[in-house]
Amino acid sequence: MINRDDMLELTRRMTPARASIDRIAGAYFDEEGYVDGTFNTHFLKLSASERAKNLELAKTVLISKTNEQLREYRIPEEKRKPGSIWQLFDGIRETGLKDDAFPDLFYELLGEKYQPGCPYACFLFHGRYDVPVKGTDKAWQESSEEVYEYLICAVSPLEGEYEPGVPERGFLYPAFKDHSTAGEYINLYEKDAGHSESVWQKLLK
Repeated sequence: MINRDDMLELTRRMTPARASIDRIAGAYFDEEGYVDGTFNTHFLKLSASERAKNLELAKTVLISKTNEQLREYRIPEEKRKPGSIWQLFDGIRETGLKDDAFPDLFYELLGEKYQPGCPYACFLFHGRYDVPVKGTDKAWQESSEEVYEYLICAVSPLEGEYEPGVPERGFLYPAFKDHSTAGEYINLYEKDAGHSESVWQKLLK
């Protein structure tokens, strides 16, 4: 189960002034799942208004209805084999989104599995959060006990030329559970969960 407090802890660090997100990349798809264009840039190079707009996409995934739209999925250890989607996610995360080869491969896989009949965008966010120590009195301390390195994915229909709307699908990887990295879990987001087979179910098979 996802604890909503964990999600709120992350989103509190997602403001234009002090975002824990350091890089953003994305692709634009046509209605048949073919990539029309991509981008990859340091998050702080965006204007303040662009940072705010993109942070809203990432935060939509995290602050959705917990355990309804945003659900926890345990990753079977036997699925973490060479060439798996999990190895790809780890590659994207560990390179900090700086190696285009990893996200480009993900876009290709996504386009193969997801053709919603309209143009859409997939944005990837890479971030690092210095998790503060919680004292015995449950008060936050100044020091950090670990660095939580994560990816957020937001998939949105396009409302105009290169203008993503409200995300309909996405994920947080690895999960953030009990105030710490939970490498054996991923949190999957579906705006209209249960209406059809999830694109994530297709990708994670």
